[in-house]
Amino acid sequence: MAWMIVCDSSCEIRELEHPSAGVQFALVPFKIRVGEREYVDLATLNVPQMLQAMTDYNGASTTACPSPEEWAEYFLQADNCIALTISSNLSGSYNAAVAARTMVLEEHPEKKIFILDTLSCSGALAGAAELANKLIGEDQTFDDICFALEKFAESTHILFSLNMRVLGRRTSDGKIDFYFKTRGETRVLAKILEQMDEDNYDGVHPVLISECGNQTAARLLEHGILAKWPEAPVRIVPCSGLCSFYAQDQGIIITY
Repeated sequence: MAWMIVCDSSCEIRELEHPSAGVQFALVPFKIRVGEREYVDLATLNVPQMLQAMTDYNGASTTACPSPEEWAEYFLQADNCIALTISSNLSGSYNAAVAARTMVLEEHPEKKIFILDTLSCSGALAGAAELANKLIGEDQTFDDICFALEKFAESTHILFSLNMRVLGRRTSDGKIDFYFKTRGETRVLAKILEQMDEDNYDGVHPVLISECGNQTAARLLEHGILAKWPEAPVRIVPCSGLCSFYAQDQGIIITY
């Protein structure tokens, strides 16, 4: 039976490391508009070039979420579909996916389409996609997989460090609370470790660090995490176009 795991491009992974049999993985891209130029958030996007264009442009840059038609294109490609979206309180991506499901089920009522509003972004989508792939490989039922993904989303924490000066965290309703400001990168990294401790991080849940042109800070944070939780599975990836738009140059996002 064919499966489709499809995420909007706030997801930080561009492919599954070990796809289970019968599983396809796809991204529906956000678009970032800088002046008259539109950047499509796919693996081919030159993120440093986009960030430089944003710096050079004397005006506000904007983003646009995937359309219902773009989501529907992938819902049509499999019997069972798992769709993962950025928080509905940050973007219209979830609503577009819901509209797409309605469109597709009108013509193909036999399909199963689950849409998860992660109330988050970045590594939350990546982790959910990897979990869905694992559970499909274990031959779990569609309903059990959906339930597990909802529980995963509820338990996931995410922190945003913009320019390594401002630290934000996800609220329970999927918004961002910017609660800590400082000028020192060392203090931001220390605060992240402190917050992980306060959140009762167990040292087992996968950790994804997304960096926007700041491998040095990402490696320092990884070192700090492993010093405190030696068995923690830590992975570092570059920020997607959308997440780079928000994290800004030198920013990092950590999901755990």
